[in-house]
Amino acid sequence: MSEHHVVPTPGREAPPPVPRRPAPGKPGSGKARGNRRLLILALIVVLVIVGTITLAVVRSEPRSGAVVPTPPAVPAAPVAAAPPSLQDNVENILSEADQYRIGLALADVSGGAERTFGDQDTFTAASTAKILTAAAYYHLVEEGQASLDAPMGDYDAAFQLKAMVNDSNNDSWLLLMDAVGYPQLIAYADSIGVTYDPEQNLLTAADMALILKKLYAGELLDKENTDQLLSYMQDTNDEDLIPAGSRPGVDVHHKYGEVSGELHDAALLTYGGSTFALVIYTENPDGVADDGQAEVIRDLTRAVEDALLPVALAGK
Repeated sequence: MSEHHVVPTPGREAPPPVPRRPAPGKPGSGKARGNRRLLILALIVVLVIVGTITLAVVRSEPRSGAVVPTPPAVPAAPVAAAPPSLQDNVENILSEADQYRIGLALADVSGGAERTFGDQDTFTAASTAKILTAAAYYHLVEEGQASLDAPMGDYDAAFQLKAMVNDSNNDSWLLLMDAVGYPQLIAYADSIGVTYDPEQNLLTAADMALILKKLYAGELLDKENTDQLLSYMQDTNDEDLIPAGSRPGVDVHHKYGEVSGELHDAALLTYGGSTFALVIYTENPDGVADDGQAEVIRDLTRAVEDALLPVALAGK
């Protein structure tokens, strides 16, 4: 009698299938797929890291043939080392702006080199002379004859000094000149080599350059008062003249002046460890300052910086 295997039919409980065992030494197919995924992910991470590092290195290295700026070598006394191009460029600008009376003065802080261009006579100094008044008052403080805390107007002397220089406040100027005294202000100016009468308020561009040079060199005031006065000569109420013509990276301390047809700026320019004074006085014979004077001041600033503070390029 033949033997028949019983085949489960629907409704009949079938025995569970027996799982197949992997061959010896071979992982199961699910585990293999998981390991492969981990391996691929790890490889991707490594490739991303290597690519990022490579890109950073490539970007950090200059392209072959690229021109790379290098820090310029600036002389300690740039006015003394001025190239012939300085005079040529300045005189070209002055000749093109001959409708104005213009005086320009340069002075090294380190050393005694000075240069003047254009009109060397006196101008109405306008508010540039406020630096002289400020220095005279600080000098009295250092001599024990005045105080920064002294009441002056509605405030104290320290407030009026900042208002006079940083905001060019004329009321503060009158208060400080009265506090110094006109005869004393004349005597103080004479002691530093400048002829000045506050009732006339006349200075040459070279006079103003000398005042700035001595101020920065510490020949007028002690370090604390020098630093304080210089701090008032930045971020002033008018940055449209020498600061606007100056290139990025040049540190500018300045005092502008404007009255009737006079438009001036008197500045100390510091770059690469060197400092020099640049004073530009302009006068419009029509009696009203105009935009052309401001543009000439900016053009002259650029011409002076291009000559005295060259930008070096290296590599090709």
